[in-house]
Amino acid sequence: MVTRSVLIKRRVKNYTHLPDPPRIPDMMEQMDAITAFLNMLSAWFRHRGDVFVGSGGYIWKTPQDGHGPHPDGSFAAGLEDPGWLMHSNGYIISEVGKPPDLAFEVGSRSTGRRDYTEKREIYAEYGVGEYWRFDHSGGRYHDAPLAGDRLVDGVYEPIEIVSESDGSHWGYSEALGLEFWWVRDESPSRFEGELRFRDPVSGVFLRTHDEAEDAADRAGAAEARAAYAEARMAEMEAEMRRLRGR
Repeated sequence: MVTRSVLIKRRVKNYTHLPDPPRIPDMMEQMDAITAFLNMLSAWFRHRGDVFVGSGGYIWKTPQDGHGPHPDGSFAAGLEDPGWLMHSNGYIISEVGKPPDLAFEVGSRSTGRRDYTEKREIYAEYGVGEYWRFDHSGGRYHDAPLAGDRLVDGVYEPIEIVSESDGSHWGYSEALGLEFWWVRDESPSRFEGELRFRDPVSGVFLRTHDEAEDAADRAGAAEARAAYAEARMAEMEAEMRRLRGR
């Protein structure tokens, strides 16, 4: 009999474990957008078993490469066992069977210019379907607050970005079926914009992690109030029955 633990070990070995990429010195200023990318997309696609949402790991063409880009975020759909990719610490195209559908980079002082020049060509060469760039500073690190490219016949073509009157910018991602948004952050912060996603069908923004927690807290409080009201009603009914029985 083959135990589940043995099956897990065998399946994990299907993917080569990759080393950790080097950390950039100003990574902390990227973390808000990276965390938002991971949290919102993981929650949105949680009911699908064919989707991988990752961050920071290398993308290699083959296990023998020894080098490759390491995007701040990546997305792939139509996979057989996406959960096992988490064990591999990266994404090897030959092992997965396809390139990622989307790569995502966040602007920083040390990597900003390379994101919209060299990396654009690298991701096109790797066959990544869409390449999105988000600059929370509003364009100091990248060439724009928000930009995207879609691979057409092996060459990236710019995705249309709409600029709203309130200063927000957005574009549609075919890979995600969602709109990428750069939304001006009105709260006191050293950052000028935050990453959001919007469902074009409902016109509703995906919840951030904090918004989801607040909603859960409110739902829990409402459930507790309903339970208390139900208990009080039962007590009152019992008291009325007791009084009628005197």
